[in-house]
Amino acid sequence: MPASDASGHLAEQLLRLTRRLHRAQKRHLEPLGITPAQARLLRALAQYDTRPPRMADLAAQLEVVPRAVTTLVDALEARDVVRRVPDPTNRRVIRIELTDTGRATLRALRRARRSAAEDILEPLTEQERAQLGALLDTLTNCPRPAPGDE
Repeated sequence: MPASDASGHLAEQLLRLTRRLHRAQKRHLEPLGITPAQARLLRALAQYDTRPPRMADLAAQLEVVPRAVTTLVDALEARDVVRRVPDPTNRRVIRIELTDTGRATLRALRRARRSAAEDILEPLTEQERAQLGALLDTLTNCPRPAPGDE
C-alpha cells in the first residue's frame, strides 16, 4: 500500500475510533444526566485549583464562543453543579466554581470516562495499551497524566 493510502487508512481508523469513543462516553454519561459538552466544561473547570475562572476564561480554554459557556453554566447551575460567584477584588467580574454536588459529579464523570475507555480498550493487552498510549502521546505531543488525573 502506498504511503498516502496508508495515511488515509490510518486517518479513517482514527476517525472511527473517535466516533466510537464519543458514543461510549455518551452512553456512560447518560445516567448522570450530563451531556458531553457539560462534562467537558466540568473537566476544564476542575483544572483551576486556586481561583475560579471567569466564563471568558472557560470559553477560551474550550475554544468556544462565550455564549456557549453561558448556556452550559446555566444548565449546570440549575442542577447545583456549579455556581456563579462575584470576584472578591472586582464586583463586576463573575467567576464559576464547582459546588459539592459538582465535585461529586466530576468524580462520577471520571469513573464514567474510565468505563467508556475500558469498553473500547477491552480487546487490548496491557502491553498493547502501553504501546497505544505511547503512540498517542507522540501524536498529541503531550505528557501522560499522573495516575488518577484522567
